[in-house]
Amino acid sequence: MEIHTLANGVRVVCEVMPGLQSAALGVWVEAGGRHEGDRETGIAHFLEHMAFKGTERRSARQIAEEIEEVGGYLNAYTSKEMTAYYARVLSADVPLAIDLIGDIVLNPVFAPEEIAIERGVILQEIGMVRDTPDDVIFDWLHETSYPDQPFGRSILGPVELVQGYGEADLRRFIRAHYAPDRMILAAAGGIDPDEVLRLAERVFGQLPARPAPAASAARFGGGERRELRDLEQAHFALSLEGPGYREDDFHAAQVFATALGGGMSSRLFQEIRERRGLCYSIQAQATAYADTGALTIYAGTGEDQIATLSMVTMDELRRAAEDLSEAETARARAQMKAGLLMGLESPAARCERLARMLAIWNRVPEVAETVARIEAVDARAARAHAERLLTRGRALALYGPVAGAPDLAALGARLAA
Repeated sequence: MEIHTLANGVRVVCEVMPGLQSAALGVWVEAGGRHEGDRETGIAHFLEHMAFKGTERRSARQIAEEIEEVGGYLNAYTSKEMTAYYARVLSADVPLAIDLIGDIVLNPVFAPEEIAIERGVILQEIGMVRDTPDDVIFDWLHETSYPDQPFGRSILGPVELVQGYGEADLRRFIRAHYAPDRMILAAAGGIDPDEVLRLAERVFGQLPARPAPAASAARFGGGERRELRDLEQAHFALSLEGPGYREDDFHAAQVFATALGGGMSSRLFQEIRERRGLCYSIQAQATAYADTGALTIYAGTGEDQIATLSMVTMDELRRAAEDLSEAETARARAQMKAGLLMGLESPAARCERLARMLAIWNRVPEVAETVARIEAVDARAARAHAERLLTRGRALALYGPVAGAPDLAALGARLAA
């Protein structure tokens, strides 16, 4: 693994995976949904879409043809904290991929007709999410967890703002947030690190250094959102405020969430799905960001079962905080370790990890260090984390035939029972 910083602040991180004839690489920009202003919601995602719609050197069609002529793959995504532009190619085509990614990130043209087309695509995407209950409920849960702040708003943005975005808005966001020291070029697989560094210097090295504003702090507020709708299922989503990824109990949070609802042997799955048959599936996961995190529990069930499912979920959450066993904790650790190690056999996953770790820590911990931190979480540490979790903020989202579901106060009282 090699890490370099160009004179203007762009960070370059490479990891060679011997024996591979392909590579994964991309540019991760620390500019996402939480960096948007009050009248900019969704613009980071809009910008990501526009990256493929033509540059000063290439049309949208040429971008697609050039990557596919070598059998490669080019894509992008927007998250709360980052926007990523990445590719998968054969080793010989790494120079083309870096040139393409640099071109779409640094030289977009934002033709009015292309903006209009992509606006329509994004509006269709918003409509698709709204028609998908198990997508929209997570947007609502996040908005309820972090109300009245950029961090809590949907990545896609509201229709009324998306309809108005134009070239000036996109360029203003780039000027404010696409600074060199917010960019990470990561590459993994069958690569030559010296070649990647030379290409990074050629493509990104001339970008002038400049400051970029920091994102506003996330504040977990909590509350409840309930939307009655005539659907087949009642959708239940609960969030409890957890640690960010720089906090001491981050790994304990991950282990506890896995033991609670991360697999078929988990507490929630065994009690609610297998023993009681209240739902087809139920899951818990711990998400983490720079300065906040959450334990999220989700299930879909029938109208007649939503009240029981909600209360039993609280019972299992409270019980796990009291008596989670060493055997359960060991299984959770094994799941996490296997998932990490199996995933890192893929150059795309390894490339993603390089960028994320560098953004979080400004270094990339060895995999062995991460595994050791997971292995260090015993049942006592997981239970201690859970006890803290039960005293912090909560948010609830309900969607569908949920008139009979208990409210957030009732669920909180059940946790304290």
